[in-house]
Amino acid sequence: IVHDGPVSDKSAKNYYVRYKDYIKNVASCEIYSTWPRTTLEANILAIMSFTLNRVYTEWYRNKGHDFTITSSTAYDHKWMPGKTTYESINTIVDEIFSNYLSRPNVKQPILTQYCDGKKVSCPEWMTQWGSKYLGDQGYKPIEILRYYYGENMYINTAEQIAGIPSSWPGYDLGIGASGEKVRQIQQQLNRISKDYPSIPTVAADGQYGQQTAQAVRKFQSVFGLGQTGIIDYPTWYKISEIYVGVSRIAELNP
Repeated sequence: IVHDGPVSDKSAKNYYVRYKDYIKNVASCEIYSTWPRTTLEANILAIMSFTLNRVYTEWYRNKGHDFTITSSTAYDHKWMPGKTTYESINTIVDEIFSNYLSRPNVKQPILTQYCDGKKVSCPEWMTQWGSKYLGDQGYKPIEILRYYYGENMYINTAEQIAGIPSSWPGYDLGIGASGEKVRQIQQQLNRISKDYPSIPTVAADGQYGQQTAQAVRKFQSVFGLGQTGIIDYPTWYKISEIYVGVSRIAELNP
């Protein structure tokens, strides 16, 4: 779900866009289709990995928004409704859309930030024009990416391709609830407790008992939520937001 405007613009329209179509649109907005194939591939990999990190971390939903990513380059990528895409870009996306960038022992796609390198400089990120010059010199896609992001950057391929809904189960979790959603929350609370030791750890057994409710109440107390011991929508995404923060999975470097 693409929010066609800055985060704060509540009047901006949201668009439901297929993943591959979104990547093709962004790449066609941001890079030149006539650039070397290796440059196009490196940039498309960076766009895909950044996008998948936004999906994986539920970056905007954690902040109370109902979209996945924006079309504002101040936050994300340039995206335009109805944008004509280019055959050279479309072909590459169709070939490599199941790939993403990661580092050793890091499960999630890396937030691969970049800039154009002309109008805007970004010393710690890839520059699009710089990647073009590297492509002209015969650099391979992974060599271009490692030039900017370091030697421990790797191209991974997803083992399974599927639509990814928001993680919120659609109903409150409380005493008596069970299953993977409960286990997920227990695991996240346990990770959070390492940085907030007043939150007790619980057995990650997928069973929502008194200990889990107590841990949830303490979490709610620490972060200014109603102390119900029930995981409602605001509590779910607050837990997710804090978990992302303490585990640093939304950052470029591990």
